[in-house]
Amino acid sequence: MKLYGVCWRLALLPSGARWLWVNHYNLPVIEARELTKIFRDKKRGELRAVDGVSFRVDPGEIVALLGPNGAGKTTTMRLLAGLMSPDQGDCSLGGKPPSQAKDMLGFLPADSGLYHRLTPREVLRIFGSLSGLSRDDLIHRVDYLTERLGMSGFMDTRIAKLSTGMRQRVAVARCLIHDPRVLIMDEPTKGLDVESSRTVEDIILEMKNDARAILVSTHIMEEAEFLADRVVVIAGGRIVAEGTIADLKRRTGKEKLREIYLALVGGGK
Repeated sequence: MKLYGVCWRLALLPSGARWLWVNHYNLPVIEARELTKIFRDKKRGELRAVDGVSFRVDPGEIVALLGPNGAGKTTTMRLLAGLMSPDQGDCSLGGKPPSQAKDMLGFLPADSGLYHRLTPREVLRIFGSLSGLSRDDLIHRVDYLTERLGMSGFMDTRIAKLSTGMRQRVAVARCLIHDPRVLIMDEPTKGLDVESSRTVEDIILEMKNDARAILVSTHIMEEAEFLADRVVVIAGGRIVAEGTIADLKRRTGKEKLREIYLALVGGGK
């Protein structure tokens, strides 16, 4: 079958546990190739926010992008989402440049960027319409996300009057409104309570099981350990480690992801 301009076929996972849609050319759905982004400041000079970053995310896979503040995580995600242009290297979504793959992407930025004068219902209707959803599909998706994310009590309240956690739920719903095949989510549970965080995590896992390619960043090591199939650790704009948690345990000799992370970024003993 053809979806978003890319050919897909059914394939059985090596374990035989489930079938997945994979693209015909076995392309990673998200791929960064030597991505580099340079900012220039009169006082500090040249700053390589992202410096030769390469990794991939395949169908039915969650990759967690970890790193300290200022490591380059958000810039990497913005490059992958097509919101910035790299100075060197390139990236693709489903084998296409990000600018040509907007219909397959759900992007959750670190800053929700919600319009404060609108209500959650209006935000979802606008973004669903811009994504090309039919009237019936839009009604269904708004109803589903409203119930799933527990937003029924504030769907018609202006964003300006909502709490931080409520706004984050609206931002997640906006990211998911068009049921995207690719998710790039910068701290998806930021500001959420434990119950709401688990709901978002469950949705992410369900989408993984439906062969979506998912890249998340988080500072919560337990969340990364719970969600991720693989981890990419970035520091100073460069990848310092990549692999499964089991791989990184063997590399560092540590057991907990928090200890592994600190050892890799120079904060461990």
